Amino acid sequence: MIGRNLLPALRASGHEVIRLLREKSPKAEPDAIWFDPADPASLAGFDAVIHLAGENVAKRWTKKRKASILASRADFTRQLCTALAQTTRPPAHFLSASAIGYYGCNRTEVLTEDSPSGEGFLAEVCRQWEAATAPLAASRIVHMRLATVLSPQGGALAKLLPSFRLGMGAVIGSGRQMMSWISLPDVIAAIQHILATPALTGPVNLAAPHPVSNREFAKTLGEVLYRPVLLKIPAMALKLAFGQMATETILASQNVQPTRLEAAHFTFQHPTLHEALNALLTTNH
Repeated sequence: MIGRNLLPALRASGHEVIRLLREKSPKAEPDAIWFDPADPASLAGFDAVIHLAGENVAKRWTKKRKASILASRADFTRQLCTALAQTTRPPAHFLSASAIGYYGCNRTEVLTEDSPSGEGFLAEVCRQWEAATAPLAASRIVHMRLATVLSPQGGALAKLLPSFRLGMGAVIGSGRQMMSWISLPDVIAAIQHILATPALTGPVNLAAPHPVSNREFAKTLGEVLYRPVLLKIPAMALKLAFGQMATETILASQNVQPTRLEAAHFTFQHPTLHEALNALLTTNH
């Protein structure tokens, strides 16, 4: 979802953009190249690489799915960075997706880029994911720690919209857990800002400056859609349905601040949830 929207934005800014395919396409695609780990030469000459690939985490975590989630992030990132480092001209900039899962799933304090990593499966995935960029240490590396990305095109918001539009929106669990989020337009703008700001290196939180409780999120979404929010979904029901995935994602509490983005003079288009949902959904009632 992010890559699909980032492509036209980068091109509109004057960049030449090539898509990196992990599987060979049966048809010729002039704006794409296939990544063959055995042939790193095809990756030479790029000024910047923006790496957003990763297996979907929003399904029940079986042992097999956990292995797939980790491999799609840590293993593939290491493979890509190793290949890029072997080229005659490695990229000067490597922007790699990560996630606020790095901080763990049940934190009460305000979290900045300087906060230590937490506990849990996603925290371990994020630690390995970020460490996997080590082969490209000569380049500027940015770990973009993404909060929940809001868009009607996909992700959490798209899953919630049908029930909320029917007046069946619900508060989840206690409703007190803090949700860190960012609108898709702000993600696209933030990536462009990071690309153009060489002083930004290391971890950068891509999260709006005003996280909300789950109760406030549900109430605001209901207000924007002119629908009541009368239901509650017990935490236990979600844990029974989704296991550890529910505990570390749907029920997680994370109060994340975009300290480094704001210090680098990035201006959010949608700093508050009401502004974000209004902009994203006013033409999509």
